[in-house]
Amino acid sequence: MKSHHTPIAAALLAAFACAPALADDAIFDSGLQEVVIKGEKRATVAPVVTTESITARQIEASINAVTTAEVLNYLPSMHVRERYAGDRNGILVMRVNSSISSAQTTVYADDLLLSNFLNNSFSTAPRWGMVAPVEIERVDVLYGPFSALYPGNSAGGVVMMTTHMPERFEAHAGIDLISQDFKLYGTSQHYNGSHASAAIGNQAGPWSYWITADHLDNHGQPQTFGAAAKASPKAGTAYTAVSGELRDTDTSGNARIITSAIGADHTVQDTDKIKLAYDFSPTVRAMYTLGVWQNKSTTDVAAYLRDSAGNPVYNTAASGAGKYVKFNGDSNYYTLAGTSPGYSESRHLMHGLSLKTDTGGTWDWEAIASLYTQDMDRSRSAANTASLNDSGTGAQRPAGTLTVADGTGWRNLDLRGTWRADGTAASAHILSFGYHTDRYTLKSVTSAVPSDWRYGDGAATPSSNSYGKTETQALYLQDAWRMAPAWRLVAGARAEHWRAFDGSNYNAANVPAYQQLNYAARSSTDISPKLGLSWLASADWTLRAALGKAVRYPTVAEIFQVISLPNNVKQNDPNLKPERVVSGELVAERHFQRASLRSSLFWEAKRDALISQSDVTVTPNISSIQNVDKVRTYGVEEAFDARDWLVRGLDVNGSATWTHSTITADSRNPGLVGTDQPRIPDWRATLVATYHATERMALSLSYRFSGRQHNALYNTATHQYNDVNPDVYGAVSHYSVFDAKLLYNVNERWSAALGINNIGNFKYYVNPNPYPQRTVFASLKYDL
Repeated sequence: MKSHHTPIAAALLAAFACAPALADDAIFDSGLQEVVIKGEKRATVAPVVTTESITARQIEASINAVTTAEVLNYLPSMHVRERYAGDRNGILVMRVNSSISSAQTTVYADDLLLSNFLNNSFSTAPRWGMVAPVEIERVDVLYGPFSALYPGNSAGGVVMMTTHMPERFEAHAGIDLISQDFKLYGTSQHYNGSHASAAIGNQAGPWSYWITADHLDNHGQPQTFGAAAKASPKAGTAYTAVSGELRDTDTSGNARIITSAIGADHTVQDTDKIKLAYDFSPTVRAMYTLGVWQNKSTTDVAAYLRDSAGNPVYNTAASGAGKYVKFNGDSNYYTLAGTSPGYSESRHLMHGLSLKTDTGGTWDWEAIASLYTQDMDRSRSAANTASLNDSGTGAQRPAGTLTVADGTGWRNLDLRGTWRADGTAASAHILSFGYHTDRYTLKSVTSAVPSDWRYGDGAATPSSNSYGKTETQALYLQDAWRMAPAWRLVAGARAEHWRAFDGSNYNAANVPAYQQLNYAARSSTDISPKLGLSWLASADWTLRAALGKAVRYPTVAEIFQVISLPNNVKQNDPNLKPERVVSGELVAERHFQRASLRSSLFWEAKRDALISQSDVTVTPNISSIQNVDKVRTYGVEEAFDARDWLVRGLDVNGSATWTHSTITADSRNPGLVGTDQPRIPDWRATLVATYHATERMALSLSYRFSGRQHNALYNTATHQYNDVNPDVYGAVSHYSVFDAKLLYNVNERWSAALGINNIGNFKYYVNPNPYPQRTVFASLKYDL
């Protein structure tokens, strides 16, 4: 533990220790404490594992949320890698997964899958945009793979969002204004945005509907910065004299020269959604959901460099007089990193159909089918040019590339049943069972655009493509057995059969024999047992233990990705093994009249972890996604929640987590044994204090902390981690951030809010992208 973390951890632990002393004791209800996850027209008793929740009322009072991803950042051991409002790469981070491991947590909204398991990458985040913040009724989180109801991708945890469905006529409208003051290197400006939403719904007899429209128009800050690389041409070689460079030290402690700002994203997103329900009886409901998400995104570049005539210099050429630059007072030659603008346009569709019973009696059933398709998904980028790299306004538009992913997507079907031995929620046995199937389809074609990268057509022959499918079928059975008034055992298992097929890729840059590759189908069958035990030790204490296995199969992109072949060595591996995880948790929870305090010890043993590394057992070394034999992660989490703490109206909750994740066996790169898994912070902490000053006004102050983590694997050649300078652009840095919000209900219809995120203007990064600096929010809302 680093010394600069100690005061924060000590302060939080002291607050935890004080909570019991300041809360009034009360007799806890006899029998087991049961956490009930309430969805639309159903109630599922959760397994005896750690759960956390946040409600719409808490979100409104304490979080500056213009996107759904933002509501999770204050729950214990959780973080969403949202680099700006509207970021499509907002990976969900929990206890044991990193900010580039998207396939190790699972996100649902009304039982419809939002997680994107097409890849395990920073680029395949959950489809947060399919849920508008105005829809959210509550969010419930299960930590770890301890429920047989969920797939192996739940190894890190499960997020279940419940959205609103009206019981009377309702109408809502709101607008948010956003302004970020961003300063880094040669960029100093305000990045502004706006967000508007509207919702209307009603129930009339057996019919009910809920319609929402959500619009986000936001300018994000630059995401990367170009750097100059030292070159060694012959003496007397031609060059361009430039000025305007900025110098600092990179993550490895080496001097660097920053020359440009890249990737400032102007995103315009629209989400339109309708939910239509029909009640066949008071206990049987059918529902159809249609969501349409559309996005137009323009990423701009800015050159810091100027030539002797004052013209901007974006890039250096591949050859000729423009191949090198020199800076004033520096005798060295340099080349410049590629700087190019981009544009993307998407239209995604989500369909959901469900039929559920909610009798609460002996039998309940549900069937849920969903389809998510990238109906239109296209992205363009310009080629790097030696001079002007036009982003859309001038006459010069260079060539570029076009990637089309139309038709990529996934589909799911779940058939579930619940049997209660004596027909009540207090049954000695509650049996859950079901069948699941899914299919993921990858279609990606990249072509050269000979001219006008922004509007030109792609070449008839693609430069590369990737196709493939994966499919899983599963059966599960789980029994919640109340062995005695104070004891409850949950035991179950999930059997999964997975296969990958129709895989191929093409790369025109490879030698002819390897340009087109078609892969044989493959499959795997696995059983994942689950076990949990809960004991109400006294009126105030609950003790829990859980043990579970999960199998996370390779994603379709991990096994059928486009390949490149330096020295004619094939880099991809269509025979990747699935990750096999065994996780455990021990929990002690203390209950008070208006507070609770929880301590959790958790651990995970993972075999065949899918990590990008270098295989040093072959020559030349191959860098790719590979199976790392064993990774071990363990940690301690403390969490508390108190209502009317110290004074009436003050609600406080917080958490502190310490985690250690280590590679313990690696046959392909033995030098990594005993080193850290990247992007798992040693410490995390949250603290949220909300004061309900009056019935109309609430004030909230929140804190988020993340400690030391490495952005890459240990460097076995230099015998150190590369990020020896961890809190600069390019690293995965620590952060210490305060947020605030003031909510005022003007009357029963109107409310207004002012908020600030990152009050102290803390500069922090996620390899290499900068997170937002100080950002101001202003909101106005109308409810009918």
